[in-house]
Amino acid sequence: MRGANPHLAGMDMDFEACRRAFLTRDPRFDGRIFGAVRTTGIYCRPICPARTPKAENMTFFLTAAACQEAGYRPCLRCRPESSPDLGAWRGTSNTVSRALALIEGGALDAGDVDALASRLGVGERQLRRLFRQHLGASPVAVAQTRRVLLAKQLIQETLLPMGEVALASGFGSVRRFNETFQQLFGRPPGTLRRSHAEEASAAAGGITVRLPYRAPYDWAAMIGFLGARAIPGVEQVSPRRYARTLSVDGALGLVSVSPGPGDFLVAEIRFPKVQALPAVIARIRRVFDLTADPALIGDHLSQDPALAPLVAARPGLRAPGAWDGFELAVRAILGQQITVTAARGLAAKLVEAYGARLDDPFAASLGLIRAFPTPERLVGQDIAALGMPKARGAALEALARTVAADPAIFTPRADLESAVAALKALPGVGEWTAQYIALRELREPDAFPQADIGLLRGMADETGVRPTPAELLVRAEAWRPWRAYAAQHLWAADADQLSKTTTVSRTAEAKRIKTDADNQRAA
Repeated sequence: MRGANPHLAGMDMDFEACRRAFLTRDPRFDGRIFGAVRTTGIYCRPICPARTPKAENMTFFLTAAACQEAGYRPCLRCRPESSPDLGAWRGTSNTVSRALALIEGGALDAGDVDALASRLGVGERQLRRLFRQHLGASPVAVAQTRRVLLAKQLIQETLLPMGEVALASGFGSVRRFNETFQQLFGRPPGTLRRSHAEEASAAAGGITVRLPYRAPYDWAAMIGFLGARAIPGVEQVSPRRYARTLSVDGALGLVSVSPGPGDFLVAEIRFPKVQALPAVIARIRRVFDLTADPALIGDHLSQDPALAPLVAARPGLRAPGAWDGFELAVRAILGQQITVTAARGLAAKLVEAYGARLDDPFAASLGLIRAFPTPERLVGQDIAALGMPKARGAALEALARTVAADPAIFTPRADLESAVAALKALPGVGEWTAQYIALRELREPDAFPQADIGLLRGMADETGVRPTPAELLVRAEAWRPWRAYAAQHLWAADADQLSKTTTVSRTAEAKRIKTDADNQRAA
């Protein structure tokens, strides 16, 4: 297919603008476009240090998958697998966004495009058309490109044996892995390993990978959000690291995430099965919201005078995701009508009573000894005995029973409305909880729990009068399709305000105590 189109291979792309981005090595376009060279058969990022080819030899694509489907291979110098994986198509086609989330979670590893389309409520032909329109590649090509680029990253950043790289990157067999690399690069995969891989490999027993993002990134806000909700024994949070236990397909492991020296996070992954690696990486990317384009989102939200100063104060704010749908739903139900701190305490009791124990000395050295309970473990249990209302305990047990019977219930649906409706059918889940789950687990960028007290406080007028949930919902229409990020800005501002109020109150109380003590001494 290479050379079929002499200039552009994507919708809404201007050749001269793309060309200028490559000539100036403009980092703003990294992850947005890729340039392929017909004379070499290689595709690159805009920031590639190699000499820019002649214009007549270049073709521009929207995605790496489109480049590879057209017959080009990734550059070994600029490493396209290291570019930010932007969700720029979000808001244009939420169906594509949801499909990509499912593909990243392995939907095409064990299924076909028809099954994927059915899960999204569209026809197979329509899904293929949407992928062509917005990504310039088919769903299968996207899945294959993800496997190839992950494998290439593991080869160049770790010392994993080639057989384990094949399994860890999602290839069904080592033979298929070798054939793909021979066809794509014209050489065996082992020849791509760099001599300094030892320096980039993980600590003993683990794998270290770099996960890029589009700058800026508000790490402090992300770690603050996760830290306030961290469950003892499951999660351990410090200013420069987030670590937790995790269960994937019955295997227990450990992940640790910290900010890197560049525009990437560093993830250290310790799992007994390398086959779990793609799913673990997908979860890390989801939780830390690494596909967001903060400039695109911020420009849209800044059009509202109330949000503009919030966006300016936190330009790199992300919407934290969830590690597991069932865990998030349990946490949300535990947190109904109580504080975040109280909900965290109840979650700790739940984990201590029913969570599987992790047998890993390294994890234990961090205080991480248990995994969050599975739905099957909570079925038939008297959860209320842990210290909560009987109705709430019964709701959690019923939720566990429902999810155990249908593990796919926390997967993207055809649209936000149908996802919320399905979630509200779960025991103990109302509108607020459903929207919250859609925001953090389903990664719906337009989810919006309009009745949340923090959002209502954040939109109070100068006299302190808060809008009603219905009034806030009307106001939020202008924030579509990024209402989830608007909610995150309002929550962050509300947390800052509460912190300031608490500090002022404590200062005033300290002054009062000191004054009383001085008066007593004077008397």
